[in-house]
Amino acid sequence: MAPRIGPVGEELQVPDKDAKAMVGTEDTPGSKASPNPQKLRPSVFHSIKFFVLCHSLLQLAQLMISGYLKSSISTVEKRFGLSSQTSGLLAAFNEVGNTALIVFVSYFGSRVHRPRLIGCGAILVTLAGILMTVPHFISEPYRYDRTSPADMPQDFEASLCLPSTKALASASSNSSCSSYTEARHLAVVGIMFTAQTLLGVGGVPIQPFGISYIDDFSHNSNSPLYLGILFAVTMMGPGMAYGLGSLMLRLYVDIDRMPEGGINLTSKDPRWVGAWWLGFLISAGAVALAAIPYFFFPKEMPKEKQELRFRRKGLAVSDPPVSKGEDSSSEQSPADSPEKKDNLAQIAPDLTVIQFIKVFPRVLLRTLRHPIFLLVVLSQVCMSSMAAGMATFLPKFLERQFSVTASYANLLIGCLTIPLAIVGIVVGGILVKRLRLGPVHCGTLCLLSALCCLVLSPLFFMGCSSHQIAGISHQPGAQPGLELFPGCMESCSCPSDDFNPVCDSSSRVEYITPCHAGCRSRVVQEAPDKSQVFYTNCSCVAGGGPVPAGSCDSACGHLVLPFMILVSLGAALASVTHTPSFMLILRGVKKEDKTLAVGIQFMLMRVLAWMPSPVIHGSAIDTTCVYWAHSCGRQAVCHYYDHDLLRNRFIGLQFFFKTGSLACFALILAILRQQDKEERTKATIPNPGLQQQLLASEAKKEPEESRV
Repeated sequence: MAPRIGPVGEELQVPDKDAKAMVGTEDTPGSKASPNPQKLRPSVFHSIKFFVLCHSLLQLAQLMISGYLKSSISTVEKRFGLSSQTSGLLAAFNEVGNTALIVFVSYFGSRVHRPRLIGCGAILVTLAGILMTVPHFISEPYRYDRTSPADMPQDFEASLCLPSTKALASASSNSSCSSYTEARHLAVVGIMFTAQTLLGVGGVPIQPFGISYIDDFSHNSNSPLYLGILFAVTMMGPGMAYGLGSLMLRLYVDIDRMPEGGINLTSKDPRWVGAWWLGFLISAGAVALAAIPYFFFPKEMPKEKQELRFRRKGLAVSDPPVSKGEDSSSEQSPADSPEKKDNLAQIAPDLTVIQFIKVFPRVLLRTLRHPIFLLVVLSQVCMSSMAAGMATFLPKFLERQFSVTASYANLLIGCLTIPLAIVGIVVGGILVKRLRLGPVHCGTLCLLSALCCLVLSPLFFMGCSSHQIAGISHQPGAQPGLELFPGCMESCSCPSDDFNPVCDSSSRVEYITPCHAGCRSRVVQEAPDKSQVFYTNCSCVAGGGPVPAGSCDSACGHLVLPFMILVSLGAALASVTHTPSFMLILRGVKKEDKTLAVGIQFMLMRVLAWMPSPVIHGSAIDTTCVYWAHSCGRQAVCHYYDHDLLRNRFIGLQFFFKTGSLACFALILAILRQQDKEERTKATIPNPGLQQQLLASEAKKEPEESRV
């Protein structure tokens, strides 16, 4: 029952407990002075503004930890020997736990202590982030030169062209495939998959319960402002994740257990592995700190007092009976409205879990039968599939295509792509609000944005072919295989599982190891900032060398900035459709189904886009590999890709999803225009003198309308 406000001079009657708390924290005229005002001073944890601040910081930290893996996906692949398909599946497992439980948020929403459940979810996210770092600590130190014995310094002469290398390489190969090694690899992968699942489960209550809590206890006119601040702050989370990845990947992976004498690697070396685990510890610490205040917020807090204070000032000059009537009608609980009796979100608290599970499929099918809703969800699935693939594998694509470091690739994404995507979302919301766009104009805006985004997709020519790799790629007319350079390495017994590339810059030919180049000696050139390794006496290199360690630089490195600018503009244009597409759903479905329609939309986007898209993109990337590393008889990480195939298939997937989204928006606009035309025909009001003509015309239109 809503609070009643009587005539001026009477005591304010507040039977509701929330209203009592609200009045108790305010100095009302005519009330007795409190003997101790300090006891009645409201706590900071009873302020919805402070809750908005805490929730913004928590969601920022949560999105930072959930997006951090995407910034270091290529590094994790190299460290633990994973294919892109496996790493894509690992990234998708974040959505598995989330999707499995998100439906029950509607059921448990009003039955639980929401702030405490949010805090428990944040603690689970923290534990998942810490669990994600366990593989680093239980694994042996990273050995980028696997052919050297464990008790010898890395970059040992085993990778050189020496007759004794054969026996050493075979012994090393046999010892590296013990059952303990394989079991440890499976344990490491299992731990990471478990951590990603828990990360998704912990994030289930954070956003839905936080939004509903803000909406329940904030002033009606302030709720959109608070939610806008919340979304604006949390959208910076992915950008901060890539920025954190850029900083952490500049550090060596074993910075906590650096080998004696240091390392002779630079971040440009293809064997370099950055400190991927350190970012998870930092993000988990941020989530843990942000979770502390939630255990002090009440289950229900007083609603904001601006509306009550404003109305009480207005009542002093108004007619009391009118005020009473206005207040009773305006303060009516939304749950008492007959329009919302069929809303599943409203009746869910009265259902058992079994009844809720039985009712949900019927409401889901009823919602999916709405053509506008279905097409909007399909268009957003296409956009989300594109975004999921780009977010997961764009850093790796930049590393391989343009020979940039993982740190620089993350820096470009965090500074260009993510901010422009945020700007696109904001621009879309401003256009909808300022221009007061209806459904037809929202559909037009989505169609134009998707079309412009598609125009920027043909980036198939912004790149160059792979440079020549001895024994793997060859010039037209030459024979494949290591026989490409006959006689130069006849006396060398090169290890088959070693990877220590060197580059002959004069001919732009890369060799898998110095042994494959016929190099017999090694020189370390010391420098104040870093040391550079050179190999000399190379029988396969003109003049015998020297050749520097590391892969050959890409001839297309100067194209990385233009490529990223176009990708970022495409992301901004795709993000413009975010707000108008939501408005199409909110204005298209029935009023009582709006809450559930948004929940179903997010569930379908997770199931159809965010879960399968990383796996699809990872599988497509794996098909372009031309040289796999093998570990204990299984395929591990890919060392070399066909750059042309990689570019065509990765960009081709983006083009496919953008085309699907454009087709959906075109169908939406066609349906909306047809509906608008029918509504204008029905809304034509004739003059009173033509009432008989109206009745006759309506009788003729009934069969036609039934056919439509």
